Amino acid sequence: EGQGFAFPATVRVHTEADWHIATGMRTLDATGTYAAADYHELVDMPFFVGRFDLDSLRADGRWYRLATYPSGIVSGQTRADLWADIAAMMPPMAAVFDTTPWDAYTILALFDEGYPGGSALEHGNSHLGIYTTAAVGSATLTAIIAHEIFHAWNVKRLRPEDLWPYRYDRAQPTTLLWVSEGITDYYADLAQVRGGIWDAERFYEAVARKVASVEEAGAVSLEDASLSTWIDPVDGTGYLYYDKGSVAGLLLDILIRDATANRGSLDLVMRLLYQREYGRGSGFTEAEFWEVISEVSNGLDLTDFQARYVDGRDPYPWDAVLPLAGLRLERQTARRPMIDAAVDLDTQGFRVTSVGPGSPAAASGIREGDYLLAVGGIELVDPAAVEEFFRRYATAEEGTSLTVRLRRGDADLVIQTGLEFSESAQYRVAEDPRASPGAVRVREGLLAGGVRR
Repeated sequence: EGQGFAFPATVRVHTEADWHIATGMRTLDATGTYAAADYHELVDMPFFVGRFDLDSLRADGRWYRLATYPSGIVSGQTRADLWADIAAMMPPMAAVFDTTPWDAYTILALFDEGYPGGSALEHGNSHLGIYTTAAVGSATLTAIIAHEIFHAWNVKRLRPEDLWPYRYDRAQPTTLLWVSEGITDYYADLAQVRGGIWDAERFYEAVARKVASVEEAGAVSLEDASLSTWIDPVDGTGYLYYDKGSVAGLLLDILIRDATANRGSLDLVMRLLYQREYGRGSGFTEAEFWEVISEVSNGLDLTDFQARYVDGRDPYPWDAVLPLAGLRLERQTARRPMIDAAVDLDTQGFRVTSVGPGSPAAASGIREGDYLLAVGGIELVDPAAVEEFFRRYATAEEGTSLTVRLRRGDADLVIQTGLEFSESAQYRVAEDPRASPGAVRVREGLLAGGVRR
């Protein structure tokens, strides 16, 4: 205590001869000895020790290790498919920064039938994820892996000045979390479409889901949304910086490419920030972020964009910006089944954030703070379960009795409630067949990566 963070350390693991060890920490010898250059590195290196599946693959000139627990949970063709996705997503992510800052990267994935959804945390050359077993072989698992790997550049290295250097004695809130998390989420989607895991239509569907999330949230400042993770609001906006930041990244990318005839891009912004700020051992400020955008876009003035859509609460300019990439946002109203209980997906599952006064959900005893485990026979394990609920009960009668399983504190409860319906806006992002050649080039640049030379 008190000696600072610059001291080196070694870790020696004593374990059974037939057990595996997996970690991103540098190996010193074959007997289970590892080295960390300083305290920051030491605490950034989780370990798996025990019986689990472990194999490796060389992709884009680097080694990748995949450790999955319990043994056999990700095997056969499912494991081969996951490896193929990892190999495909790496080149487009590395191309954004024009460098890969590791010789080997370790993916630690733990699957638990009782765990709701999926959670993961980034590290310098690894990440640790905990998932429900239902995530095995799912698109959700691949998306989280892409997100966490991109974090190795954007957060573990390139990060806001508010987070530099890391502190361990207090919180480090920042209004730029939308860049660190939201833009990372944007590039997790781009890595999949640029790597051939998704086709363009799948990418548009992901954008449309995020548009819906932003529109349903109402007037929330993107900077305020960034602070929400430290404030923990209960109005359902606690994680909005992911979706709202992601589509902000898309809009900025389109504006930059349009202003430069596709010679500039958000890719170049992220690369220059990485080279300059992380390269000199510092974080970036809000002013530096916008200055680099101006440089890459040949002086494009985004003062109004920042004031209205990042610091301010104006609705996003979908109809003005998306056409610049040959895209359009289509809207329609749909009648959707529901129980009148708003939920927020956190690390423990679907947490009830509010219940409609006088609604069947309120009458049945559902309370704010409950975690919904299943509704109408549908297990709530990830966001796809919500879509399954919509499909299954779309034509049911209002008032249909639904069985709800929920967790309240340490107790699991089973109650009955009634089905309701709401009118909601549906969104679809589609290519415009009448788009100009310039707009088509912008769209192709987004989807394929790179810029016009």
